[in-house]
Amino acid sequence: MNAKNVIADVLKEKGRIKQVYWVACGGSLIDLYPAHFMLNAESETVESGWYTSKEFLVLPPKKLSKDSLVVACSHSGNTKETVEAAVLAKERGAAVITLTDKAGSACDKPDFISWVYPWGEGVSVSETPGCISLALASELLAAQEGFAKNDKVGDAISKMDEIIKGAVAKVNSGMTQEFAEKYGEEPFFYILGSGAAFSQTYGFSICSLMEMQWKNCAYLHSGEYFHGPFECTENGVFYFLQKSAGKCRVMDQRAEDFLKTHTDKLMVLDALELGMDKINPEVVDYFNPILFYAMNCEFREALAKKHNHPVDTRRYMGIVAY
Repeated sequence: MNAKNVIADVLKEKGRIKQVYWVACGGSLIDLYPAHFMLNAESETVESGWYTSKEFLVLPPKKLSKDSLVVACSHSGNTKETVEAAVLAKERGAAVITLTDKAGSACDKPDFISWVYPWGEGVSVSETPGCISLALASELLAAQEGFAKNDKVGDAISKMDEIIKGAVAKVNSGMTQEFAEKYGEEPFFYILGSGAAFSQTYGFSICSLMEMQWKNCAYLHSGEYFHGPFECTENGVFYFLQKSAGKCRVMDQRAEDFLKTHTDKLMVLDALELGMDKINPEVVDYFNPILFYAMNCEFREALAKKHNHPVDTRRYMGIVAY
């Protein structure tokens, strides 16, 4: 499918969109955050909301209506609360785009504008939810507001595969091994980041470390670090900083400067050192998460190998009643 054509179809039906709600759970929700962040940063007329699916169901936004677009993502296509959220949005008159990897699933129904994406080794990042959602947001802005950065967003999407390839090679030349061997037995991991990339700070914590490796950790916003959490900083406590390129970098730099002198256990994953200088500075903030997700996969895999704990091992998810 094509984001420009999808948005054209939405606007043909609705005329104008006043609100966009991004709805999903877990990793799928994390993938939608950069587009939500970009809409709020760039749009003069469109409000954006980011919801875990169950919350969207139990306390839906009052503005949800015929003026709204809901983008609901479920990798399996059958996440119960996400499917129900999409149905609710449709009942309220909203246009509904569903993103899923599973053709024929509950999300891939004629009631919705269904976008079935590929997944797995060799798939271009441009075809995955993180970039699809950014493209949808950018095309909506372009259609309604003449978004001057639309071409820059498209150019950034086209460059991410090459950047990620080089970054994977770079972190696997020693950094992922150091993470696993030197810090793999830490009792607690503090993960920091900011801006759109805070989605991957959150994602690395709750998905890669807690879900997939059963590690205790906390995710901290680099700007908020100095408003309470930094009191826990001391030697012997491990911090992992995802340092963005772009306007939000100033928050990460401040956190790094403090951490360098207040703990002896720190790793910094620097987007500029991993190739993000190739992305136009006007839109680079929105693409840091795309890079960091790919890096998170490498770091968690190194940890999985060290502990002989495959990333798909679960003790509760899909196994016990919840």
